Amino acid sequence: MRTKATKLYGWDILLRGTFWRGPLIGHRLGRLFKAAASEGHELGLHAWDHYRWQTHIESMGEEEIRRHLVQGCEVIQACTGTSPVCSAAPAWRVTDQALLEKAKLPFRYNSDCRGSSIFYPMVKGKPLSQPQIPTTLPTYDEVAGRDGVDQENYNEYLLSLMKPGSLNVLTIHAEAEGMAYLGLFRNFLQELETRGGQAVRLGELLPFAGQITGAAIKRQRVAGREGWLSVQEGEREGR
Repeated sequence: MRTKATKLYGWDILLRGTFWRGPLIGHRLGRLFKAAASEGHELGLHAWDHYRWQTHIESMGEEEIRRHLVQGCEVIQACTGTSPVCSAAPAWRVTDQALLEKAKLPFRYNSDCRGSSIFYPMVKGKPLSQPQIPTTLPTYDEVAGRDGVDQENYNEYLLSLMKPGSLNVLTIHAEAEGMAYLGLFRNFLQELETRGGQAVRLGELLPFAGQITGAAIKRQRVAGREGWLSVQEGEREGR
């Protein structure tokens, strides 16, 4: 009710995965994947089955996790002729087993959690080879309708959270910034540029390997979002 989800996503999207299966987006809209790649965007894997991962990742075994990752990568490869260079876990939910399975694939980096700096995730006391570039900024649906934030001042609020010299990573959603609030997002990009900022591909933010330190990933609740999220250790609760 706070985010007017039915207007933002539509009943069709809200009910997929619950009352009926979601569509094979890669098969239906593969041309858009290919167009994005041809324009220089990085292609990353989000999910083969978003609902299944988001709801059941805690109980998914290594074989099922591997199958989800491989199937998703294969669809992107089939649509674009190139493999995804990164991945981002649905709903920012990832387990140690999922991190281990991702490490077997040629991802340059992953963006599976919330945090404040780029780091190597620690599993069983050892750092994995694929760095994490965490989301640092809240999404529209997390802040809309809270603490006086609405469409009129959302962009100003978001820009106020971005700090020069710090990691500033924003997650956007096709249904929100790409559809319902496309104009709002365009205004955000224009204002960002006016203030001397620039939107870049995540991969461009990676420092030299020797400059990346390790950190554990824990589960934590984040204001405005349902359930637990994976969060870089050391982050304050409710960020």
